[in-house]
Amino acid sequence: QVQLVESGGGLVQPGGSLRLSCAASGSIPSFYAMGWWRQAPGKQRELVAQITSSRSTYYADSVKGRFTISRDNAKNTVYLEMNAMKPEDTAVYYCWGSASAAFWGQGTQVTVSS
Repeated sequence: QVQLVESGGGLVQPGGSLRLSCAASGSIPSFYAMGWWRQAPGKQRELVAQITSSRSTYYADSVKGRFTISRDNAKNTVYLEMNAMKPEDTAVYYCWGSASAAFWGQGTQVTVSS
């Protein structure tokens, strides 16, 4: 059983920063890619950022230059540093890992509001 557990969500003012963490536990597979998706109310879930085992990264256009994804393979942890946050970043953020199957965390709420 693989578990992905997110932490670090919360309320932040526009222009502020948050750091999300996602730790994998259990029978951890070799994740080819790990990343973060988000889903805002009434919208489809979208890929925000991903990082492969070779540390190749992808960012959605809406977060380029503001968000940074990183990965600690030794700790089976992936991070998302979010800066210059905007109200439109408000969503539930889900950690994701891709191996022989896709694994998901339970989600963490991020709210950007003054």
